[in-house]
Amino acid sequence: MKHYVLLFLACCLLLPLNGQRRKKQVKPQVLSDTLFTGLKWRNIGPFRGGRSVAVSGVVSQPGTYYMGSTGGGVWKTTDDGLHWKNVSDGFFRTGTVGAIAVSESNPNVVLVGMGEHAARGVMTSMGDGVYLSRDAGQSWKHLGLEGSRHISDVIIHPTNENLFYAAVQGAQYGPSEERGVYRSSNGGETWEKVLFVNGTTGASSLSMDPNNPLVLYAALWEHQRRPWTMKSGGPNSGLYKSTDGGTAWHKMKEGLPDELGKAGISASGARSDLVYAVLEAEGEKAGVYRSDDGGKKWRQVSKDRINVTRSWYYMEIFADPQEAETVYVLNAPVTRSIDGGRTFKPVPTPHGDNHDLWINPEDNRRMINANDGGANISNNKGASWSTQQNQPTAQFYRVITDNLFPYHVYGGQQDNSAIAILSRTNDNGIDWKDWYSVAGCESAYLAFDPNNPEIIFGGCYQGIIEKWIKAIREAKPIKEYPELSLGNAPEDFKYRYNWNAPIIADPHNPSVIYHAGNVVFRSGDAGQSWDVISPDLTRNDPEKQGPGGLPFTNEAAGGENYNTLMYLTASPHEKGVLWAGSDDGLLHLTRNGGASWENVTPEGMEEGIVNSIEVSPHDPATAYITLMRYKFMDLKPYIYKTTDYGQNWDLIVQGLEDPHGFIRVVREDTQRPGLLYAGTETGLQISLNGGKSWQPFQLNLPVVPINDLTIRQNDLVAATAGRSFWILDDLSPLQQQRQEGESLFLANPRDTYLYVGGSSQNPGIGQNPKSGVILDYYLHMPADTSEISLEILDGETAIRTYTNKAPGDFKTWPGGPPKPEVLPARHGFNRFVWDFRRDALPAVENVFVFGDYRGSGVAPDT
Repeated sequence: MKHYVLLFLACCLLLPLNGQRRKKQVKPQVLSDTLFTGLKWRNIGPFRGGRSVAVSGVVSQPGTYYMGSTGGGVWKTTDDGLHWKNVSDGFFRTGTVGAIAVSESNPNVVLVGMGEHAARGVMTSMGDGVYLSRDAGQSWKHLGLEGSRHISDVIIHPTNENLFYAAVQGAQYGPSEERGVYRSSNGGETWEKVLFVNGTTGASSLSMDPNNPLVLYAALWEHQRRPWTMKSGGPNSGLYKSTDGGTAWHKMKEGLPDELGKAGISASGARSDLVYAVLEAEGEKAGVYRSDDGGKKWRQVSKDRINVTRSWYYMEIFADPQEAETVYVLNAPVTRSIDGGRTFKPVPTPHGDNHDLWINPEDNRRMINANDGGANISNNKGASWSTQQNQPTAQFYRVITDNLFPYHVYGGQQDNSAIAILSRTNDNGIDWKDWYSVAGCESAYLAFDPNNPEIIFGGCYQGIIEKWIKAIREAKPIKEYPELSLGNAPEDFKYRYNWNAPIIADPHNPSVIYHAGNVVFRSGDAGQSWDVISPDLTRNDPEKQGPGGLPFTNEAAGGENYNTLMYLTASPHEKGVLWAGSDDGLLHLTRNGGASWENVTPEGMEEGIVNSIEVSPHDPATAYITLMRYKFMDLKPYIYKTTDYGQNWDLIVQGLEDPHGFIRVVREDTQRPGLLYAGTETGLQISLNGGKSWQPFQLNLPVVPINDLTIRQNDLVAATAGRSFWILDDLSPLQQQRQEGESLFLANPRDTYLYVGGSSQNPGIGQNPKSGVILDYYLHMPADTSEISLEILDGETAIRTYTNKAPGDFKTWPGGPPKPEVLPARHGFNRFVWDFRRDALPAVENVFVFGDYRGSGVAPDT
């Protein structure tokens, strides 16, 4: 399709004569996003579900279910998963959900525990406690347990809607006192800790006996993550029982291993005193156990490793509420036993890596499963499932765009593939036909020639890299050293790679590709050969290069690989200038193509993840880096700025006050120097003065981690960890400075492509922008009584006129004219889109017109 550019557009905005004069002096501008109501982020998708670890159904309302996503909040369906709607936006302060429960006695009562309890080493977000809804998700109230970090289960008493229990797994990256089992008897107003062992042992599972709600079973898990390993298990792990509603507990021992790792436990509703558990333990002691006497004695019934693989990530078990000998274990895949746990067979689900299951206690054919692809519903015991391709909850690590029009947005989706997706279409929205998989896998960085993205280089965990050719949709492995390191210790690798290992194209010669492990590689022949152009640019601490998991389960995939490079960027100004940041807090710079490297780590910067490096688009000596220390239980923001190639650094974090909002990425505006955008754990922050001060600038963007940002064709594009890709169209009103006190300001519109597409509000597809020229104007007060007009001029001739007043004498009839568009006239910045058309055709009263009244479209070069 041929694209056209509107080369000239003239706009005239007329105000009442009493408007204030422009002041000469410019003062520092403070932006409030309430003054930018016309600016709206749009979600482009993909509508391909991301990880979920929490689901629940409503016993009395078949077809109604809730899903908690990691990063994306709470979603609800009332039609068996045909449609999902977010119900937590605007209420939650963090985005990752760990547990959900719905009251059986009052289905309007919904309890949510925050923080993902699947203790991953990459992209795992902490929570901020417990939320409650008493109107089926229409509104929510925060109920405390702020420092719980990760909640694995919540329970509402079946007949008392104000009696709650919470299994608090607790912080995974450090000791904390806020963990164990909690109880509230007053609807969450206060909580009491009823089961606690120590600061490194949390509750991984909690089950209430469906036949006797005074009986509770809990699995306590001794664990601690470090950036380089996962310690799962120890003498403080164990299974506990209470027979008085949680006041007193005793540890169950007979028949169980002396030491446990992570465990899941489930009491059967089909037979009193029947309890199932799945345990991580040493060797063949791991597996499925059962007790037929309420936990007095246990016996191992299965040693099948399929149920305990990657134990610290899964270990969920669910007794069928109606069939005593049927039990489900969630892992990769879901398995089911119909002989009391002795043998298991896989149950196919739409996605692997399964984390939660809710079975309707009155009809065990009805269930909902949560996995790394979202949530899916079955009405036939898992023989078939609803789709996950209607959930915009994808998690993306990075984002990159090309220079095409419309441009494509690229990124690696956690637990799925890397994709390219259109930023807009000439259809009504962005759907399945508008995106496709490209090189690499879930953890991919992607690199290509932005002017000709026909060959794409993409990565995967353990340093896998491949060259993908769009014409044939095929890929070829091109790893520097062909070593598959799954399950091995990093100390034995030739090169160490981050889970999210950097791959970039040289901006001065896109045929040159860089890849980073613990050293930097360069290839000038599309990966046929590679040169090592750096020494080891990490701390290279051998004590942090051992097995990824202990004492029982070693991690295989590589999320614990440490002493690796996390970020690599090439200066757009100077050929041969590269900046490299490691996951252990070092920053290096080369200004001669890798012949020599200088350690330019900011003085006093502690060990942590250098997650982004931004070379200023306006000054080659200026750069910004972000450091994440959440893996050391430090959630403070860290942004460093240099103006002299790293010789000196300033920490620029004034105004960043969200206790959960550590910084993941910073980008500088391409047109306005000093205008900075920061992606945080909870949304977007903005600075107008080069980072001297920051303020939230969320607009309509949901609370969600922003992993990466980029700017393309003056749009801000965000890769989120839980809500797919979002675009803020046209940054002009932020870039063009309005003088304080100015009553009227019209931003110069950007050059616009004459491209027509629909803009449906269908919540099941990605959103297109409105087609036309974006016009942004500022009003110092609402124009309630004043009339504002906007004229589109072709030369000196007005071809379209709009006002903020609806015509008082407007009439229509069947086949008559539509109601005229009205200019928004709120206080602050307003946005209006001219649709490339002249004034509407005049109507003849009561005459039916077959067609429409829209004026003719303008030609290119208007």
